[in-house]
Amino acid sequence: MAAPPSIAPETYWVGVNDHETDLFEALWPLPYGVSYNAYLVVDHKVALIDAVKGHFLADHLHRIRQVLPPGKSVDYLIINHMEPDHTGAIQILRSVFPDMTLVGNKKTLEMLEAFYGACPPCRQVGDGDVLDLGAHKLQFSLTPMVHWPETMMTFDATTGVLFSGDAFGGFGTVDQGLFDDEIDRELMHGEMLRYFTNIVARYGKMVLKAVDKLRDVPFRVVAPTHGAVWRKDPSLPVRLYERWSAQETDPTVVVAYGSMYGNTYRLAEAAARALTERGFTPFVHDVARTHASFVIADIWTSKGLILACPTYNTGLFPPMETLLAFLENKLLQHRLLGLITSYAWAGGARKALESFAERMSLEVVEPIVDVKGAGTADDLERCALLAANLAQRLSA
Repeated sequence: MAAPPSIAPETYWVGVNDHETDLFEALWPLPYGVSYNAYLVVDHKVALIDAVKGHFLADHLHRIRQVLPPGKSVDYLIINHMEPDHTGAIQILRSVFPDMTLVGNKKTLEMLEAFYGACPPCRQVGDGDVLDLGAHKLQFSLTPMVHWPETMMTFDATTGVLFSGDAFGGFGTVDQGLFDDEIDRELMHGEMLRYFTNIVARYGKMVLKAVDKLRDVPFRVVAPTHGAVWRKDPSLPVRLYERWSAQETDPTVVVAYGSMYGNTYRLAEAAARALTERGFTPFVHDVARTHASFVIADIWTSKGLILACPTYNTGLFPPMETLLAFLENKLLQHRLLGLITSYAWAGGARKALESFAERMSLEVVEPIVDVKGAGTADDLERCALLAANLAQRLSA
């Protein structure tokens, strides 16, 4: 195993890459894997900042031992976030380093006992508290609900490294490049967006509060618990999370459709074609075949959204219902919404989509297209008109 990379003086990445887990949180696909980033600061006292998922403890321990000087042990484990993908190794780490003190805020320590039982010795820290390692001074900043109530960040005032926990992270492993100047930026940007929208988006207002707390912090490196370490452009992940948390959008459109026999697809196709003719290249997703995590990511950055859905048992086509439930949970706002529905003998999809729009306070662009059967040439024209009206609004 190669020597752990240094991200700053006396500061090392001792995390692991996971190519084995198919679904993050048993929900979100990981086509490019995921990293569990942990960091070791070696000073008069040694601090491990975050840990890894329990399954990967062997690699984690090996990396720690590679950089621990002879005779040294780990004095502190700083827990920025309690979720088991960062704390699953705690009990075994404590058996390897029996004198290691667990460091966290009040809510962290409460959760520790709930997950792992009593874990003394522990040290409770508050907002602004400092842990002195020697030359390195670690300052704690509480950032609750980003995305659990105990989340916090740790800033090394000596090196300028911000250990940001789950904030500013993304899906994807870092075995082909740990730093932002080594990675495929386009791929990492997409996996960051998908991570944010699926894991963090519901708590956007709390992310914005966390970003405000960082305005006067002179960080030079951002080291999250998932994804790339940002050293060349450390403010970029902060700016992206701020933009996504504020639900700022581009003048783009997502056409998300479900179709059992191809009839609703033809309606969605007519709308997509009309958008293209007006200079908009829509993101088109079949909700039955594209995992919701990818659809949500495109929706999150698009001002326009067209939902095309057949009635199924007097309600919504189930994959569309699942997508809308996710969007509602994530508190989607500020979108222009087009609605296309179809039915065979009794409607229901239109009413359900209109109810969704009302609950989410989304502006519906006319006309609403509700089609009985396969649809006529006039129905296709109405879909094109809907798309034209949406394009006009986006261009205004």
